[in-house]
Amino acid sequence: MPSDLPAPRPTPRVLAVANQKGGVGKTTTAINLGTALAAVGERVLLVDMDPQGNASTGLGVPLSARRSTTYDVIVDGRPLAEAAVETTVPGLAIVPSDPDLSGIEIEMAKAERRNFRLRDAIDRVRSEPAVTQAATGHTGWSYVLIDCPPSLNLLTVNAMSAADAVLVPLQCEFFALEGLTQLMRTVDLVRSSLNPRLEIQGVVLTMYDRRNSLSAQVAQDVRAHFGDKVYDTVIPRNVRVSEAPSFGKPALIYDLKCAGSQAYLKLAKEVVGRERRRLAAA
Repeated sequence: MPSDLPAPRPTPRVLAVANQKGGVGKTTTAINLGTALAAVGERVLLVDMDPQGNASTGLGVPLSARRSTTYDVIVDGRPLAEAAVETTVPGLAIVPSDPDLSGIEIEMAKAERRNFRLRDAIDRVRSEPAVTQAATGHTGWSYVLIDCPPSLNLLTVNAMSAADAVLVPLQCEFFALEGLTQLMRTVDLVRSSLNPRLEIQGVVLTMYDRRNSLSAQVAQDVRAHFGDKVYDTVIPRNVRVSEAPSFGKPALIYDLKCAGSQAYLKLAKEVVGRERRRLAAA
């Protein structure tokens, strides 16, 4: 391993949930994976990096309650712990988003460290002494999930510069494969120029329809190409998962027993298992 690489980063483990193609279940995965990780005992922070703020809405944080947002963290250097809002899910907090993020590309055109603002905020959490965390009531997160916008812009670059790894939701349809190819190029670009430790944590197949032969074919092709990078868990197309955001709830709270909720619980255990194996091999 090249000696000029930075030392391995301590907790929290930072995963960017990313895909440059929209409509692949990215935000749904961020919300429900975060909820499922909290359900299996992890402390999770979800950072909403999409100006649409769907992850914030889906976790029941209305626009009127978003007093501190990702915009404040990126532009003004607001500490993550100050911007984070506890959700109704025990162990899950969110740094909400709002439409102000949509103009950040122009607003920060000449700003220093414009590509590393989120990384700097997370590194401050990592370096914060335990006594300070206790005094502020912040006991630390074991995972930070970043819900990225469906495009390659400054927000996505910030997310990937801050992340240890990328988790890729992939809808089981033909055009999703083209989006995956574009994402791989982006990951390679960020790795070569901004974040040499960035890796693919895994690819999760979403909106899988057992009645559709195309879903099975796409799943087969993705597994043939990416091998064990593809999670064993497959997220099925599920009406209850689609309904949940309109009630401001994760699917696991809206209907724990539905097939989609159970799949996300399995995915969370698989993610944690991969991370434990990674640490054991380090």
